[in-house]
Amino acid sequence: MDSIFYFIDLVVSIIGPVSDFFWEFPTNFEWYSSIPVLGEFSFSTFILVGSGIYFTFRLRFIQVAWFKKGVKILARKYEGNTGISPLTAFLLSSGIRIGPGNILGVTGAIAVGGPGALFWMWVSAFFGMATSYVESTLAQIFKERRGNEFIGGLPYYAKTLCNNKAWVGVIASSAYIMYSLCGIPVDSFNTVTGIASLTRIITGTDFSVQSDVYYYIAAVVIFLVALMAFGGIKRVTKACDIVVPIMTSIYILTVISLILYNYENVPYFFHVVFEGAFTPDAMFGGALGITLVQGVKRGLMSNEAGQGTITMAAGVAGAKHPCEQGLVGAVGVFLDTHIICTMTAFIIIMAHRYMIDPQGWEAAETYSRFLMSISSMTPGFLETVISFLLSLCFSMFAYTCVIGMVTFSEISARRISDNPIFVTAIRILCIFVSAFGILSSIAGYDLSRMWAFEDLGNIVIVYVNILMLHIGFKYVKLATKHFERYGNVNFISRDVIGIDTPYWRKGSDIE
Repeated sequence: MDSIFYFIDLVVSIIGPVSDFFWEFPTNFEWYSSIPVLGEFSFSTFILVGSGIYFTFRLRFIQVAWFKKGVKILARKYEGNTGISPLTAFLLSSGIRIGPGNILGVTGAIAVGGPGALFWMWVSAFFGMATSYVESTLAQIFKERRGNEFIGGLPYYAKTLCNNKAWVGVIASSAYIMYSLCGIPVDSFNTVTGIASLTRIITGTDFSVQSDVYYYIAAVVIFLVALMAFGGIKRVTKACDIVVPIMTSIYILTVISLILYNYENVPYFFHVVFEGAFTPDAMFGGALGITLVQGVKRGLMSNEAGQGTITMAAGVAGAKHPCEQGLVGAVGVFLDTHIICTMTAFIIIMAHRYMIDPQGWEAAETYSRFLMSISSMTPGFLETVISFLLSLCFSMFAYTCVIGMVTFSEISARRISDNPIFVTAIRILCIFVSAFGILSSIAGYDLSRMWAFEDLGNIVIVYVNILMLHIGFKYVKLATKHFERYGNVNFISRDVIGIDTPYWRKGSDIE
């Protein structure tokens, strides 16, 4: 095992700088970084936030104007026999969105960029809602029917938008599979970490990572991942239908109780967030660019707007009109960042352990910083209960991310080939890298060193997807005008957007 981790460390030493280069380009060149103000902002920041701003203005702030309509779509009863309901697709996408990034990403962003990073998370997510609307609508427009299921997403609309060139679909599919293989080990690692934390709270014993308890936990998690991997999207959606609402509600209600208990620190929270957004504290680097980039980078890690990774969930939904699922996608970004991430930020900032105990904060790992903050905000007699509930949420967040990535990897693989052997090989590969992440936890490997893989997977798929969104935006604009004028009836692709698409040739058959 030591030789394996030595090899991984060697790879990380290469992957880390490559990932940082793409995220920070061209701020890593002196000629650019020396430019006042502008030199602090990376190209990745420009394309993510810039695309969101562009889509927002071109769609006339659709994330605000039609937000209520998006919520109503989620509440509507689904009468279709094919695919899944918009609400189920929302929960499925939330299963991969609402993950450890909502805890670790926010904690890490604040640790590096200060409280002001949260403000830029809000800003980027607001514009990201428009980006999510575009990618989710495209996923619906170009989805395909396979039996009694729909499939769609980035690999499908990328191929169609590029004149049905098969190699484009293969590249897009490969980009998603690469993203999953980079992210699954991290979230599997986090699943075991969360369950081990629950075990420690219940038993009062701090088990060694080499103990039998960890191996039992590892075996159970690997079994559950494999069970979902070979159960198909129907099994995963049923699990997300149950788990996502429960874990989200528990997390929000628990954090609200902590906020109410520490209500005197609420004004402090808003003060440091808004002040830090424009005048970062020296202890966090004192540079606006650092604060903004951390907000955008970790915000993407959480809500995934513009990344194309939740488009598979949008594509498998049954809808009366493509724009309906676009609005559902926008609501998903709001839930993830403006609600869930803000809940985490309340804990980290109101506790401000980074100021009270800077040495202890600096020495602790990211999840330990989160637990330290919870401890500071919780009355002694409730500390065990609160820690248990939030660790339970953390475990569930991580697990739903893993099974979501595995499922969407299968959808991407089917864009390359429907050969059962190939699809099964992708499933097994996902289970293998999940097991590797779990064994990394048992071996005591440092999770932070694995983040370089996830960051690289994130930025590569962003560059692929954002290009496709701009190519396909004309179709989204036409679909949106139709939806605005006629509602969710009579969307026939040839009449509305000028081309035939696999499903919408005759309009929706969803009642």
